[in-house]
Amino acid sequence: MKKNRNVGIVGVGQSAFSSHREDVNQPELINEAVNEALEHAGITLNDVDCVVHGNMELFEMVHQPDMWHTLGTGAYGKETIRVTTGGTTGATLVCVADNLVASGMHDVVMAIGFEKLQEGNTTAGITNMSDPLWGRRLQTGALTGVFAQKAIDKYGEEKAKKAAMKYRIIMDKHAMKNPKAHRRLGLEFDEMDTLAENSPTLVGDLKMIHMCSQSDGACVVIFASEEKAKEICKQPAWIKDHITVHREEAYCAFGDAPHTTTHEYAAQKLFKRNGITSPVDELDVFEMYDPSCWWGIDWISEFMMISSDEAMKLIEDDEIMIGGKIPFNPSGGVIASNPIGATAMVRVAEAALQIMGDAGEHQVPGEVNQALASGFGGVMWTVLLLLTKEAPVWNE
Repeated sequence: MKKNRNVGIVGVGQSAFSSHREDVNQPELINEAVNEALEHAGITLNDVDCVVHGNMELFEMVHQPDMWHTLGTGAYGKETIRVTTGGTTGATLVCVADNLVASGMHDVVMAIGFEKLQEGNTTAGITNMSDPLWGRRLQTGALTGVFAQKAIDKYGEEKAKKAAMKYRIIMDKHAMKNPKAHRRLGLEFDEMDTLAENSPTLVGDLKMIHMCSQSDGACVVIFASEEKAKEICKQPAWIKDHITVHREEAYCAFGDAPHTTTHEYAAQKLFKRNGITSPVDELDVFEMYDPSCWWGIDWISEFMMISSDEAMKLIEDDEIMIGGKIPFNPSGGVIASNPIGATAMVRVAEAALQIMGDAGEHQVPGEVNQALASGFGGVMWTVLLLLTKEAPVWNE
């Protein structure tokens, strides 16, 4: 995991997220985030050596969108790389940008994640991209009732449903503090029963209130070498480590053979090589890729390396709220805003803002020394990134 040189995040920009950004075209939408990131970093496009661009192009059905988007990205005349890895695209963009700077190829790299989902058909893209026989478990995309049933079987219907709705309302309370968030509904804890009862059913016990949105939006993160980062930024967010884990979707398609999930494997390996033995105690914030609140309550134990009962207690005791023991998604998370090509990058961007102290109203109290961010996508991809306030010191 040792790097040739440290890499710091020095600028973050995000467009406003919404179900329909009809006021802008794709390059204009991206340009909102580009301008904000450059202003945040205090640099200009002339200081950027390379642009890394990514989205799910089959969703908008525009081939090689980075060519057109040059009008909004400012990438003309610069080295440009296009990346797509499904739902993990935004996090993969971060890994690519980090590697480009750490390797010494470039000093300043700007990564851009984007999606304008109103202009395409996400469901059509997902359900037609895999073999109808071997990939049939993937055909529904993120719309699955499996995690709801898993929680109900484990905790009982009443306890599981209450935890899922509490998680959902916590995410909304965080989103209400984030002016960029798409879904800011003003939900209250005393509405739990009526919200679940009145929300339309999607699959099984997965209801619309539980599920993430489809959003239009863009996110931009600027990376710099340690020397440049210290010149540019008073408090960079340093990328200490990242890991990518994936497996074939059909790996466990038949039967219930025990297996380690990609989340568990990524967390165990990342924490071990960084000396983290108790993530709940040692991390200050976690921006988790949570497509629905049912998935969220299931994944807490996998990422935090704790029992499912301990994970449930964190929710019940409000310890995942801003001000709690381990705040989850102070930005509102994926359930609040989901511009797919940018979604996983938003997790990293928001974690960086927490370290930099620039998250605004949804800044967690106290000093943020270590932050975790995750990305998740089809065929069970997990990308996990560890950010720190202090520049890493590498032992020879």
